[in-house]
Amino acid sequence: MRHLAIIGSGPSGYYTAEAAQKAFGEDIRVDVFDRLPVPYGLIRSGVAPDHQSIKGVSRRYEKVALSENVRFVGNVSIGNDISVAELAELYDALVFATGAPHDRELGIPGMDLANVFGSARFVGWYNGHPEFSKLAPDLSGPTAVVIGMGNVALDVARILSKTRAEFADSDIVGHALDQLASAGIERIVLLGRRGPHQIMMTPKELGELGELARAMPVINPADLPSADEDAILEPGLRKSVAILRQFAAAGASAREREPISIEFAFFAQPHALLGTDKVEAVEIERTGIEHGRAVGTGEFERLPADLVVTCIGYRSSPIPGLPFDERAGRFANDEGRMLPGIYCVGWARRGPTGTIGTNRPDGYGIVEKIAEDLANGTLGPGGKEGRAGFDALANSKGLDLVTFRDWKKIEQAEEQAAREGAPREKFVDLAAMMQALGDDREP
Repeated sequence: MRHLAIIGSGPSGYYTAEAAQKAFGEDIRVDVFDRLPVPYGLIRSGVAPDHQSIKGVSRRYEKVALSENVRFVGNVSIGNDISVAELAELYDALVFATGAPHDRELGIPGMDLANVFGSARFVGWYNGHPEFSKLAPDLSGPTAVVIGMGNVALDVARILSKTRAEFADSDIVGHALDQLASAGIERIVLLGRRGPHQIMMTPKELGELGELARAMPVINPADLPSADEDAILEPGLRKSVAILRQFAAAGASAREREPISIEFAFFAQPHALLGTDKVEAVEIERTGIEHGRAVGTGEFERLPADLVVTCIGYRSSPIPGLPFDERAGRFANDEGRMLPGIYCVGWARRGPTGTIGTNRPDGYGIVEKIAEDLANGTLGPGGKEGRAGFDALANSKGLDLVTFRDWKKIEQAEEQAAREGAPREKFVDLAAMMQALGDDREP
């Protein structure tokens, strides 16, 4: 019998567990760890609350989690509660699937001003992540600036512009819904240092901006290259640029038809955030494109801003005992191998790229490498204690572990607390999650 520990219960973690089941059958025991008492990582706290169809992939992970040879172990932080060395003594292989939970820094003056947020924090706030539920952004001002030209920037712009009715079947948390409903935002500016041909927005997400009840996307036709140049683009980007052209064709009058405008500001690089205590403006430098890169022109402007959200990428968290690539913001690895018997997968391996589905081949690929290392003897002869040894260690440390059965109690309580039409009302602090488990927990 071999024992595998997967640290992180998001998509890459559960795809790895699924792959291990298929590769090793009854000869493997898999423990999936998470520092929170709830599973699914990015699915729960990163995917936009109005994208419920995407969140439905968790049903696949639940099927894996309910298997006899896979166990969820929540409310334990590997690297803090339990060291990597301690875990490695108990399991034949460790796979770190911890994602990239921190914002990449923009690195310009003024980032410490009030009402400036990275997307990890801001998305965490409206998704009810316990670390960010008390963020309380000030949404009373008329202008929000969202820095970035990817799908996360689109998510933030869409969430800021929706009506309460448009959130009816979403799982946006109550505190965010109430604050958004009373917001004074009239103008949302999506700021990108390059042009329409360099956006990272997919057609589906971009098209949603044209379906909003009270907001209208606005694009300056002069920012668009000649339509003949679209032919060189890959198909997905070509579709996205076609949608931008549709938005531009609606004309300047589009802004006047709805109370909120979502403006695309291309060729604009943020240079500094300005304000006394709270952000008041973004100083931008106009750019040109040379060999696909944004190059400053020396022309500066000031854009009013009452709220700034940066959506420029994410970084993984270093963990004591593991090699980390500070520049890349992910674990240092060779195709997923970090140290003998220690691997990484998903965003922790490759950085924050790809979709949720990209993690499936990644998970299966890392299991293939584990199988290779088992076959060539790199992982040793076996005989480690696995979950029995871990449980004894956790008990000696006084850790309050959360099982998948416990999670189902939390999930049931969230579903019962949901407003009409919503799938759930998430608990937004750890104490409430643990209290929902009751006093009749199984040991």
